[in-house]
Amino acid sequence: MEKKYALITGATSGIGEATAKLFLKKGYFCFLTGRNIEKLKEIKNDFKENAFIFQCDLMKEEERIKMAEFVFDGTDYLNVLVNSAGIIKNGNIENTEITDLKEMMEINLYAPFHLIKIFLPLLKKAKGCIVNISSVTGKRAFPNVLSYCISKAAIDHMTRCLALELAPYGIRVNSVNPGVVITNLHKRGGMDEESYQKFLENSKKTHPLGRVGKPEEVAFLVYFLSSEKAEWITGETISIDGGRSQTALR
Repeated sequence: MEKKYALITGATSGIGEATAKLFLKKGYFCFLTGRNIEKLKEIKNDFKENAFIFQCDLMKEEERIKMAEFVFDGTDYLNVLVNSAGIIKNGNIENTEITDLKEMMEINLYAPFHLIKIFLPLLKKAKGCIVNISSVTGKRAFPNVLSYCISKAAIDHMTRCLALELAPYGIRVNSVNPGVVITNLHKRGGMDEESYQKFLENSKKTHPLGRVGKPEEVAFLVYFLSSEKAEWITGETISIDGGRSQTALR
């Protein structure tokens, strides 16, 4: 096991892309999944034989299974699993439909659950670790993102439960909980450019350190939690949010 293998979902944008590039720069062999095949090819071109790419829509169970077959064909152990893929939608209890909640849970909770279950044999063999990308909304309630808050609170508690269940195998499980980070998440969730810029400007006021985050900052935390320096950390949901979770500012 001289080589280190990582699987990173949502690797074609935002935190997932930054995490993928950091792990590749650190010498990991990375299985990268995402829906944007051109971005995957771009990363593959930059990192050559260290990057194994597979286009996959994690909303679909059958595609998750096909992606898993691809990984099992490439390695018989896995050091790190990073569940970074995710979606967001605005909505409250009056205008959020059951189908909206189901969609949110499918990608933000069920897909990570499914992948952990699938790859557990590979993680056991390496005594690997799992890092889930959660959110400040997993720790605190926010209005008008009801289904998103529910999904992130769920993955945080799953993290704690799995940390206890998998500790006997030497597998560590943690979550990182970013505040607002400059990614395409909100725009993909329906926010237009003008609204997004206003949102970012207002976020300077709601984050005590006076700015929003960068994907690379979250990626460094994910890498630390995956490293030997974090071997005694498990079951944690770690905020990286410029102090956002400490304030009630809107």
